[in-house]
Amino acid sequence: MARRKRRASAPKPDAHPIEHNGMTPYLNRFLEWSGAMGLSPRTVDIRQRMLKRFIHWCDERNLDKPQDITRPILERYRRYLYHYRKADGEPISFATQQQRLSPIKAFFKWLTKENYILYNPASEMELPRVHRRLPKYILTHEEVERIINQTMLHGELGIRDRAIIETLYSTGIRRSELMHLKLYDVDTRNGTLMVREGKGKKDRMVPLGNRACVWIDKYTDEVRPGLIVEPDDGWLFLHEYGEAFYKNRLSDLVKKYIEQAGIDKPGACHIFRHTMATLMLDNGADIRHIQMMLGHSQLSTTEIYTQVSIKKLKEIHALTHPADRLKATETP
Repeated sequence: MARRKRRASAPKPDAHPIEHNGMTPYLNRFLEWSGAMGLSPRTVDIRQRMLKRFIHWCDERNLDKPQDITRPILERYRRYLYHYRKADGEPISFATQQQRLSPIKAFFKWLTKENYILYNPASEMELPRVHRRLPKYILTHEEVERIINQTMLHGELGIRDRAIIETLYSTGIRRSELMHLKLYDVDTRNGTLMVREGKGKKDRMVPLGNRACVWIDKYTDEVRPGLIVEPDDGWLFLHEYGEAFYKNRLSDLVKKYIEQAGIDKPGACHIFRHTMATLMLDNGADIRHIQMMLGHSQLSTTEIYTQVSIKKLKEIHALTHPADRLKATETP
């Protein structure tokens, strides 16, 4: 198999140069502490980016040290986020506002605990309420089969791509969890897959369907050896450059097959997570089993899928509603 040369990605410039602000040294210590406390690299990265935005906002207003920040100033920043408009004129969502404010609460709690400031100005700052929304788009089983069939048009790489989609559909794991799978995380003989340090740095084992096992074995036996660039780090799914997938590369790959199947539903990897949970509930799976597969810490997070899963509810309605139980004796 012909292999392309690996391309080096150029580093992105920092959109918020804040090196000279007096809060930056405290930010660096806070991030170091966050990592030492066992927070995931993704969480530490989010804290860094959100706090850099906040410090940049402070820097524009000549707020140079933690002692300058008061509760009214934090309220101003909260209102700034509420009124902020993106380039297309749309406001940022309440979920995004919450994501930008949560690290600020954690930062000032840490500053107070470490006695850098006398009181915590963020202690009573309320975060925007985020309403849990139903998944907008779910695939039918027939649509999934159409998507999968598209992979057969792409030769050896299509085998890899089918193994990827089969894994997403069978297990409902997150995009980042699939990207970080190692060869030893998958046991096709026993039909299990181990997610290591998923969301919240929690491990979980999930069942892996027979069809997914067959395609993973075919990929690892026939395709993966030709993608390896030594030293082999043991990642299960390899890009053409011999390295693990980046998130955008993986999303673009899956989205390509959805579009080629003629399915006009936005989404990529995560749509298979929604689809797996909804279709299993439709077919009688217990909600707590779905919770375990998805890795949700709270059952309430999983219960949103019961509002999407309508098949069983319609069956119960037909069996128990008085109007439906009456035999039709007259045609309207």
